[in-house]
Amino acid sequence: MAIDALVRIDKGGAYANLILPKVLDGSALSPEDRRFVTELVYGTTRMQRACDHLVDRFLLRPVEPRVRAALRLGAYQLAMLGTPPHAALDATVGAVGGRARSLVNAVLRRVADAPVTYPDRATELSYPDWIVERFKTDWGSDTADRYLQAMNTAAATSVRDDGYVQDPASQAVVAAVDAAPGDVLLDLCAAPGGKATGLAAAGAHVVAADLRPKRVRLMAGNIERLAAQVPVLVADGRHPPIRSGAADKVLIDAPCSGLGSLRRRADARWRIDDDAPERLARLQVSMISAAWSLLRPGGTLTYSVCTLTRAETVDVLAAVQEELPDAELLAPPPGDGWGSTDGVAVLAPDATDGMMLFQLRRSF
Repeated sequence: MAIDALVRIDKGGAYANLILPKVLDGSALSPEDRRFVTELVYGTTRMQRACDHLVDRFLLRPVEPRVRAALRLGAYQLAMLGTPPHAALDATVGAVGGRARSLVNAVLRRVADAPVTYPDRATELSYPDWIVERFKTDWGSDTADRYLQAMNTAAATSVRDDGYVQDPASQAVVAAVDAAPGDVLLDLCAAPGGKATGLAAAGAHVVAADLRPKRVRLMAGNIERLAAQVPVLVADGRHPPIRSGAADKVLIDAPCSGLGSLRRRADARWRIDDDAPERLARLQVSMISAAWSLLRPGGTLTYSVCTLTRAETVDVLAAVQEELPDAELLAPPPGDGWGSTDGVAVLAPDATDGMMLFQLRRSF
């Protein structure tokens, strides 16, 4: 099952978080085995580059996708999970049919016997070179290495009191917004609805918008299951169909490169291109500019992204401050593990998703 999922992710373009539930739902596996399949698929996908290096030392020619998936899976068990070689080889070889079985067996035996070495840190950590270099540039070598290592560990499941599954970093954003009973609050990039429902639970009157009808339908379903009173609408955050001065607070949890949530999105590191942070930063600035007029004087805008690039945070803040003379930068939120850099709050990806946030008050 894990091999099937890996082939569909790597060659079929499937998203790990979407294909894996479908694979598991069609099975009769025990809860323990379901967790094991999840670890195999997410872990092998994250560590794909490192696994390929360990395997390619002993390959003389290209192999077809299913064999590649099996070899990666075997290398992950041997080098990262510490699975005893006989167990890793027996299970992996047994899942490969035909003439490829002898090849998989021979290569994985070599992997099991050879020292685990890597040509460079990016290969060892299993990231594209550009992500490693950008993190070093933005954070310095030591912090970058810590963040990248942390995002190679499995994400923990966190469940709110109302039963909604949501990473603590997203819950910290909700807390930072500081919604109060009676506040009129616009969540302009709201799907799948976790932050909107969290804000509504504080007593705010929340309107939740998102661009794509499919995502808005998903959000509406989540809101209905939680019995929250949150109207939803399909809307482009660059052109929100809401009158000026309507809101006490606005939340823009903006589309971003997602480079703070790579532990949760196993395949994202292989999908994101190196131009994405700057390309998305332009979108982010336009969304803040469009939302600014929706605030009443004295209202606050919270901007958050689950990424750790300066281009999408510090640079976005600088561009917005230059464009909006009536924007007062607020101090980073206290507590919940927030640090700060250049006026932007930072939640390191040590135990949660990495998140960055800043807040602006409209002074007139």
